[in-house]
Amino acid sequence: MHGSASPPANQHPTRPAFAIGERELIVMVALIMSLQALAIDAMLPGLPQIAGELGVTSPNHRQLIVGLFMGGVAFGSLIPGPLADRYGRRRVLLAGLVCYVLVSVACALVTEFNTMLAFRTIGGFACASMSVVPSAVIRDRFDGDRMARLQSLIAVIFLIVPMIAPTIGQGILVLAGWRWIFGMMAVMGVLGYAWVALRLPESLDPEHRQPIRTTVIARNMAETFTNRTSLGYILASACPLGLIWGWVQCCEQLLGEHFGAGEQFPYYFGGMALFMACGNFANSRIVERFGARRVAHTALLAYILVAALQVYLAHLPHQSLWQFVPVMALSMMLSGFMSANFSSIALQPFARTAGSASSVQSFVRLVIGTVIGLTVGQAYDQSARPLAHGLLAAGLTSLALILWSERGKLFRRVILPGMPRPA
Repeated sequence: MHGSASPPANQHPTRPAFAIGERELIVMVALIMSLQALAIDAMLPGLPQIAGELGVTSPNHRQLIVGLFMGGVAFGSLIPGPLADRYGRRRVLLAGLVCYVLVSVACALVTEFNTMLAFRTIGGFACASMSVVPSAVIRDRFDGDRMARLQSLIAVIFLIVPMIAPTIGQGILVLAGWRWIFGMMAVMGVLGYAWVALRLPESLDPEHRQPIRTTVIARNMAETFTNRTSLGYILASACPLGLIWGWVQCCEQLLGEHFGAGEQFPYYFGGMALFMACGNFANSRIVERFGARRVAHTALLAYILVAALQVYLAHLPHQSLWQFVPVMALSMMLSGFMSANFSSIALQPFARTAGSASSVQSFVRLVIGTVIGLTVGQAYDQSARPLAHGLLAAGLTSLALILWSERGKLFRRVILPGMPRPA
């Protein structure tokens, strides 16, 4: 595929035309993925009320409503990839949406905290296809820096949900109570199911279907762990992801209580998510020109410097809200530059087994991210210090992993503009 003779944006040169347009595909994939973000962020303002009604006494325990859902997604992500490589992306995605609706209804009806945690864990496990399969759909159609650009555009739309979800959740709390937050999630799941069922064609080439055999699945998954480039970038992407998840789990306590944002918390949270969306949008505009590695490596170095500043500010005698918010927002923006590029580089080597590769990569990334996120969240001590130290440690660890993956060479460009790309 040469720069001077590219096929249409949504068409591979060796495949028939894809029935859905590129723009609709991007919006659909982003909104399906964002249903999981909705399951996390919409209830942040309601955590105190949920904990109070279900008899939770420790403030940090209410974080588990978020943390265990993330853990369920992490461990469940091993399952949908091999199924999507065998039966197709569309079927597996529709099954995940059905599970999302059923578990949302179940959570709306619980009367005991441990039951809530059980349903949230099961829900995350069952709905993992909504994070794994969309990446495989995009990999089926695109590759290289173009895939990184589209991943960034998807992330821009995806991040609209964290911006508005807390405000929606707070509005529902005022009008109807926290149980209707789960009711709203169920309705959104039904709408997502209808859209996918009516509009999304199957993207998996019939020649690439993989048999459901233990040896085949194990071989496909093992390829991810034996590919140095892929493994290094998977592990590197897990570190800042874990800090974002740790931030999400303690943000209501840190912003709303420690820094005194109170009822203004959703607006601060949404504004900071806007910075992350801006990072992804800027990445989508420059990544094909400069290359995913150059952009991501530059962002990583800047991330480390910003994290060091956050550590310094966190140790001031009286850190203020306006010392914390801009620096944390900048960290989130730089994460936006890194996440899509790291994921695209890690998935690039796998064309025929994108489903299995996406499952393994999501599993590793999400499990490590969940452990880091739970650790940071539960370490909350009425200050920003645990989060700040985690940001710096995540940046330095990611840099070491990238250097290992790239054999000590940063900023290289594998495919220059105009060079033929692999099919």
